[in-house]
Order: sequence, then C-alpha cells, then structure tokens
Amino acid sequence: MESESVTTPFGRRPMTLALLLKQRRGEAMAAGTTRNKWKLFRSVCEARAGLGVTDRALTVLDSLLSFYPEDELSSEKGLVVFPSNAQLSLRARGMAAATLRRHLALLVEAGLISRKDSPNGKRYVRRGRDGVIEEAYGFSLAPLLARASEIEVMAARIAADRQMLRAMKERLTICRRDIAKLLAAAAAEAVPGDWEHVTSMFQTILQGIPRAATIESLRPILEDLEATREDIANLLDLHEKMRIASTSESQIERHIQDSHTESISESEPSFETRQRQAAGQPDWLLRSATKPQKDGLRAQTNHREESRFAVGPRAGELTSFPLATVLLACPDIADYGPGGVIGSWRDLLTAAIVVRSMLAVSPSAYEAASRVMGPESAAIVMACILQRGECINSAGGYLRHLTRRAERGEFALGSMLMALLRVKIPAVGRAGS
Repeated sequence: MESESVTTPFGRRPMTLALLLKQRRGEAMAAGTTRNKWKLFRSVCEARAGLGVTDRALTVLDSLLSFYPEDELSSEKGLVVFPSNAQLSLRARGMAAATLRRHLALLVEAGLISRKDSPNGKRYVRRGRDGVIEEAYGFSLAPLLARASEIEVMAARIAADRQMLRAMKERLTICRRDIAKLLAAAAAEAVPGDWEHVTSMFQTILQGIPRAATIESLRPILEDLEATREDIANLLDLHEKMRIASTSESQIERHIQDSHTESISESEPSFETRQRQAAGQPDWLLRSATKPQKDGLRAQTNHREESRFAVGPRAGELTSFPLATVLLACPDIADYGPGGVIGSWRDLLTAAIVVRSMLAVSPSAYEAASRVMGPESAAIVMACILQRGECINSAGGYLRHLTRRAERGEFALGSMLMALLRVKIPAVGRAGS
C-alpha cells in the first residue's frame, strides 16, 4: 500500500530521496485530519518567511486551493487537484506558463504540495460508472494538510515576534524622544553636568540601530537607551530636589534672621504644619542641633543641613524628619525597601508605595495624602501605619482621616513618631517628657 503511493516525476525530472521523504510525510497524516483550506492558507501566508516561499508562489497555491471543491481539506477524501495549465494560469491572475511552472516547482520544493504524475504527464481524473473519482493525477494537497499544525505554530510564532518587534520599535521611538527632550530641558535650565558627553553617547547608540531591525539587534540598543534615559531623569530629579531644598533653606534662614532670637534650640521647624510652625521642640530627635550655639551662623548651617529633605511649600503640607529618626521609630518599613534595605528617601518612597498596595490603601487616598502632606511626609505616615498595623482596622480610612486633619492644620506628625519612639525606646521617651 505504501509503495503504491510513491509517484516518480514524469519526463526528465529526477527522483530524489528528499522528494520521496516529502511524499511519505504527506501520506502519513493522522486519520480524520481536517482544516479549513482558506484559514490554513492564511497561516501559510503568515509563515511565508519560515517556509521559504515567495508571494508569487502563494498566488499559485491560492489558485490550486480554489480547484479543491470543498472548503474543508480532509484526509478521508481525495486531495488531488488536476487543473490544466491554461485554467491554472487564469486563476493565477494570468501568470505566464514558464513562471507558473517555476513557482509550482518551488511549492513542491517547500513541501507544501506534491506531484502525482500520470503515465503521460497529463493531469486528469478517471471516474467509475457511478461518477465517483477512482484515480486522479495532478497536484496533491496532502503535504499541506499533513503540515497544518506545524504551519499554524510557525505562523503564531512569527506573528508574536512581529508584534514584539513592533512594540520594541515603539518603545525605542518613545525613548529617543524622551532623551532628546530631557537633554533640551537640561540645557534650558542650565543644569550642571557633562551633557556634551551624554549627548555624544546618545548619538553613538542611535548610530548602531540597523536598517533591517530584528528583536535580537534591537534588544541591547533599547536597554542602553532606557538606561541612559533613567540616568538623565535621575540627575534632573536630583537637581530639582536640591533646588527645592535650597529654596526652603533660604526661607528658613530669613525666618531665623527676622526672629531676633538669642539662640536656636529647635531640632527642626516641623512637628506642625508650616502655617503653625512651633517655636520649641523636643531635644531628643537631633541632639546636634539642640546644643546652644554661640555662633548664630553655625546654628543656621546645622539647621539647614538637617532640613534639606523638607518638601516644597504647599498649603497644609508637613515638613519631613531625618531618615534615621523615621527608621528608628518604624523599623518594619525597611523590609519593603529595595533589597530589604532603606538607605535614602527615594527608597522610603518606594517602600511606602509597596506598603500602600499591601494594606489595600487606594491610590487616590495616597495621592491625596502626598498632595496635602508632601511625598516624604505621606511616606512617613504609611510607615507609621504599618508599624501600628495591629491597632488599625482600615489603613485607607485612617490615612484619609489624617489627610483631612492635615488640611485643617490639626495633624502633628511629630506626635505620631514620638509615640512610636516611646514604645521602641522607653528611656528616650521619659527623657523627653
């Protein structure tokens, strides 16, 4: 039975082992295999590059499929089509006979169709008395149906790669735009930095983008661009924070000079809101700042150094506290920092966002707190809520309550930290009382 399915080429075309293997593979398909011929053809078009066929060859395959009478290709039915060259040329949009033969050979070579030649090389069908086809000679679509699953998987992979490549190109375009505009902003704001070197590196990376981009060639370029964008953004962010801190220091210095005080005993100007700055504060938060200063300039310098993380002056906003004090009062927040460590205010802000999500605090509640209290103070409040988690039923509701109090100028962040410090360090709490 297997030997009967082998058909050698007619005329001068030689028989090869590869041709025999393709015929065997076409015949050895699972029983009951079926596919919609037009859906399968779309998969072939999608996987064209992987199959090694041209668009003209696909036109010929489309024409061959049109001669199959059913929409479903089935292994239970005959899969041989037998159009004449004239008919096939008409359905192939008038393709020349020589071109038609060349692309038919390409489809055979790609393993999508096979020839079933008659004794005289003609394509025809022999029917029985009842009109049923007994034997057909022409082109067999069996290899196409046998490879249906392989072709569909190949098409899906190529489609996914194309979508990924498109997404990478979009990310690359956005990244190029971001870097160009960030560099322009740095120049316009006169931000200190070796921007000529950064611009040169940026141009060097762009020159490495190939004309025919692939996922493999774009991936390292995109990583370099995104790393460059992150570095520039961090530098600009740091510059802006330093500018805000400098503005706050200037305001504090003017306040000290206008107060005509003999000495400075405050640790920081900020257990209350800026509308209600307190005059005297406990001396256990920053002992270096509580010692009486004979030199007023030294007192102002120490005061500004400890207040450099104070957030911008917005209505109702609370000032920040030394990071070491916050971590002493709320040690649990450190577990949620990058790598389980908090070494900067940026790490604290990142940890606060993680804790907000963990405690089911809505983004709107946290954004409102950040807007009213300031980002650093809102992060400190989240750290306090985490530390007192067993005593708070609804973290989100409690945060909204504190935000409303801060808007009215009734919330003292220092009292909350002091209460936690008394629990952690009872002796210090007694000393401050």
